[in-house]
Amino acid sequence: MSIEEGKAAPAFTLPDQNGDKVALKAFKGQDVIVYFYPRDDTPGCTKEACGFRDLWKDVEARGVVVLGVSPDDAASHTRFIDKYQLPFTLLSDADRKVMTRYGAYGEKMMYGKKTMGVIRSTVWIGPDGKVRKHWRRVSRAADHPAKVLEALTAQDS
Repeated sequence: MSIEEGKAAPAFTLPDQNGDKVALKAFKGQDVIVYFYPRDDTPGCTKEACGFRDLWKDVEARGVVVLGVSPDDAASHTRFIDKYQLPFTLLSDADRKVMTRYGAYGEKMMYGKKTMGVIRSTVWIGPDGKVRKHWRRVSRAADHPAKVLEALTAQDS
């Protein structure tokens, strides 16, 4: 399944850092940023997560929900959240089914070699449940949260 702007975002339910089930449908009526990343507490993933954290007041002021998704388990997510004071929810997709449906798992180039893995990407889902924007391959993790906020801000004007 490919993610298309203007089409309904695929439904999902995943466990969060506390082991509680989180369903996308619970956020109907809100803008949701779902960002997919390879692994907790690695350099690029930490820069991206901390970028969303550092912009949190602006994101939260817009009523936007941020959900980070990786294959890591709840214990790893809890350590990551605690270490960097992340104010948003992290979800575990251990079998990578949701990532696959969102185009965030598959073949990618790493150090010049083709490999299978998590593709750093982000999907903005509007209040109507439709995809507003899809960043298919995020190349600069540290700069990406600001680009997401820029897109959210442009919507307001």
